[in-house]
Amino acid sequence: MNVNHHPSEALLLDYVSGTLGETWSLGIATHLALCPTCRRTVDVLEAMGGDLLENISPAEMSGDAAARMMARIDVSDDAQNKTGLPTLQLSKSHILPQPLLSYLGKDLADLKWQRLGMGAFQSLIQTQEKDVTARLLRIPAGKPVPEHTHRGLELTLILSGEFSDATGTYKRGDLQEADETLGHHPCAGKDKDCVCLAITDAPLRFRSLAARIVQPMLGI
Repeated sequence: MNVNHHPSEALLLDYVSGTLGETWSLGIATHLALCPTCRRTVDVLEAMGGDLLENISPAEMSGDAAARMMARIDVSDDAQNKTGLPTLQLSKSHILPQPLLSYLGKDLADLKWQRLGMGAFQSLIQTQEKDVTARLLRIPAGKPVPEHTHRGLELTLILSGEFSDATGTYKRGDLQEADETLGHHPCAGKDKDCVCLAITDAPLRFRSLAARIVQPMLGI
């Protein structure tokens, strides 16, 4: 598998430092499970962080600093248990990699899907965050997603099949990072349905009136 599209270094740095929220971390960790290049980048960033800690001069701590630090470690451990790198050996029949498989508890063939229209389906993924949404999307082969822009950040990770837009072609393991500056009209590859993990922190801006009418019911 040749992964050609990667998250920004800023996102990887936030992931390594533990400042990235649970849902975004799920997307990055799932990409890392499929991308050796980004795993090497994460190793470098972690090593750099370790070097910085070793060279920082000691500073006086407040009286409750130790207690506050232990509380942060407990939270970080909980997040790592949810979004760490793969821990299970997957058979070749598995499409969903870890840690996504652990969140869903089942592989692609056993999921329940909600119809979106035009042959597309979604399956929502439960996380602890209320302001960021993760979902699997299944787009029929050769069919487009309605043209849209973004009100916030959108991460799209291809898990099966492919899609193309003005920025290129995305296949298994590729991750697209889109924000308010990108308007696009993604289309699934003609040979196979496209299944992707999509993470958003705000509703999309659809150009089509029909898409805007059903949008509140679908929560996209």
